[in-house]
Amino acid sequence: MERPPATYQVNGVAIRIRRKELGMELAECATAVGISRAYLDQLELGHRCNPRPSIYAALRTALRVTDDRLLATEDQLSKE
Repeated sequence: MERPPATYQVNGVAIRIRRKELGMELAECATAVGISRAYLDQLELGHRCNPRPSIYAALRTALRVTDDRLLATEDQLSKE
């Protein structure tokens, strides 16, 4: 059985776009995910981009995402 990665590299812009599509405020989304508003803001701005699997799963649930659109693309990863 394959282990999940220790962290996921997320695309902050994709997180923000999806949150706004759903009409969610930053604080509302952060509460639904179980993280602080400041941490979600840092994820969206790209200052932090490696949440643990549990946080990534909670983000996907809160934002009703069933695909990988919240993950950073290969192009984004190569720019770091």
